[in-house]
Amino acid sequence: MKNKLITVLAILGLVSLIQSCGNVEDKKTSTQTASPVSETSEISSKPESVAPQIQYDQTKAKRLTDTAKLLAGMKVDDSSELAKIQTMDIWQNHRNTLEKSWSQLDKQQLSKVREWSNQELQAINGHSPTIFYPFSGPDFLYAYSLFPQGKEYVMIGLEPVGTVPDISDVNTGQLNQKLTEARNSLYALLQFSFFRTNDMKVDLAKQGVLPVIFLFMARTNNQILNVEFVGIDKQANIQKMADGMIPGVKIDFLPDGETTPKTLYYFSTDLSNDGLKKNPQLTEFVKKINTPVTYLKAASYLMYYDSFSTIKNVILAQSQHILQDDSGMPLKSFDKQQWGLKFYGNYTQPIALFKNRYQPDLRQIYQSDKSIKPLNFGIGYKFGVNESNLMLADRQ
Repeated sequence: MKNKLITVLAILGLVSLIQSCGNVEDKKTSTQTASPVSETSEISSKPESVAPQIQYDQTKAKRLTDTAKLLAGMKVDDSSELAKIQTMDIWQNHRNTLEKSWSQLDKQQLSKVREWSNQELQAINGHSPTIFYPFSGPDFLYAYSLFPQGKEYVMIGLEPVGTVPDISDVNTGQLNQKLTEARNSLYALLQFSFFRTNDMKVDLAKQGVLPVIFLFMARTNNQILNVEFVGIDKQANIQKMADGMIPGVKIDFLPDGETTPKTLYYFSTDLSNDGLKKNPQLTEFVKKINTPVTYLKAASYLMYYDSFSTIKNVILAQSQHILQDDSGMPLKSFDKQQWGLKFYGNYTQPIALFKNRYQPDLRQIYQSDKSIKPLNFGIGYKFGVNESNLMLADRQ
């Protein structure tokens, strides 16, 4: 695995498995403030207005951030209570591996994604939107790279939430296991830009998404201010987690150089029609998100099927903008009277696993419209440069 990580992005033709983010078929305080979870708290376009401001526990924030940094192979201050971990050989090896792979990933991929976002999504980002990312798994990385000015990120996947990683009181063997799990969980995303179904079933079944989200937050230079385990109750409100709720987590974080905290929500649930029938509050919850930007990547073409029509229709009704590759929703889902569509990259056909999801009408657009701008990075299942596609839909 170490060798695979070091050679990140070197093999681009091995994509044969899919992402399962929603696939049911296979005592000191700082001056930073944010909205707490309360009995009536809900997602809104102005989260700071939902509840009174609170202060963060500075000691807890430092511990959470340092934990994330060490998982990400990044050094912490010598004064940190976790600093002793970075003197261990196993952590030094972990750091060396991630430094090499992440440097290559940033050069070949993430820096280009950020540049493209700055050029093509500047107006959208300027409004500090709420980002809705269904079928996401733990992929905070691409949501944040594309939409760095989002004030809230609402992510939903099948993968369990997990627990906050505790690396302070573990023996060498346990620490090595945690670091190895972190690297293994990242392999597919680092190499292909998305998480693969079987990888996540194995790697995230026990640890959940939190360690990976922590790692991504550290690597994108974010301070983790607070973590709360929350749920969506029967009235579609966010509460402190209790039995009978859709399980989730709320992470308040602060980007380097900024003063206003942001919030990430991740909820673990099934987005199929059957899943939403069992948990109808999820549909109502999404309806409360005020004109979000919806992002869809490597979504297994699930919303091509009638069995995922409910979430598709809610997204189309609620969203102000939708950014997706062709695995999100079929082109015919977008009423031209309601949506302005802009295309990027190249579309020929899906990978072999999804060959029955080919869209002749989308292919025709890419063949006939010579104004379509290329993408100099790969994203989604067709990961080769000049093979990927993105479509930006703006509500008219």
